[in-house]
Amino acid sequence: MGLIKEFKDFAVKGNVVDLAVAVVIGGAFGKIVSSFVADIIMPPIGILLGGVDFADLAYTLKASIPAQVDNAGTVLVEAVPAVTLNYGNFIQVVINFLIIAFTVFMAIKALNAAKKKKEEVPAAPPAPPAPTEDQKLLAEIRDLLKNK
Repeated sequence: MGLIKEFKDFAVKGNVVDLAVAVVIGGAFGKIVSSFVADIIMPPIGILLGGVDFADLAYTLKASIPAQVDNAGTVLVEAVPAVTLNYGNFIQVVINFLIIAFTVFMAIKALNAAKKKKEEVPAAPPAPPAPTEDQKLLAEIRDLLKNK
């Protein structure tokens, strides 16, 4: 039972829940950025480069081989797809990464600025500590000596 209670305490801590929320939001944000890059940023760049679709940019290492079929329609040799380096997809992924990295950088920068601003706000000065019994006794003696 101790292990289960320990796991439950760990799982419901605020940090673990916050991390889970961050992962879910981060996954959704990644999809938004992917769509933004693929659907908004890359088409105008492709037009500027002469109507190029970046998703189709690839370098063929080995050409495809079509299937060979005899007169009866029996497949003698299966088709072999081309072997390509899809550098267009790679460019899109790099742009996705740069946008996400920049967004995270700006969020952390804003968080640090807010934290710094919070630290700069002076707190009310702490109340002076109450006098100890010795200090009270000494004050009474001082007051009695002043009266004489």
